[in-house]
Amino acid sequence: MEYKKIKPQNLTETELREMWRTEYCLPESPVYTFDSVLVKFYEDMFDHAFFESDNWQQKDKSILSLNRCSKMLWIKATLQNPEAQLKQGYDKKTKSYSDDRRVALVKGNYVVVIRFTRKKEAKFVTAFEIDVDENLGLFTNGPDWSGKDKWL
Repeated sequence: MEYKKIKPQNLTETELREMWRTEYCLPESPVYTFDSVLVKFYEDMFDHAFFESDNWQQKDKSILSLNRCSKMLWIKATLQNPEAQLKQGYDKKTKSYSDDRRVALVKGNYVVVIRFTRKKEAKFVTAFEIDVDENLGLFTNGPDWSGKDKWL
């Protein structure tokens, strides 16, 4: 798999949003995972995926993250990588792991989270690098994704 970085410092926020829209959100360019799950993306997901909080406790998502933006194309590459480590996602609301959330881990610490909405169909949730070793350990020690029979 090729993990190509872009240079967001050379682009405006408007240009980055347009890249997001054309790469992921257009119906004529659907994104499928390596196991044929259609993943839906929406323009308004840009803020959640590419902004970071100035204060993590407030979760204000006020700063455009050039690091996250540089890896915008990694989202598709990760979803299409059959070698990605698949784990169950953690649902903060229920404080439990859920088989309708699948997290793909590549390159040691980069994750893409999707949430299944029906058989063979999911919605993009977020993507980011896990930058705290303790959090990476919690992730890698979590349960493997077990929703194959239910969602594929």
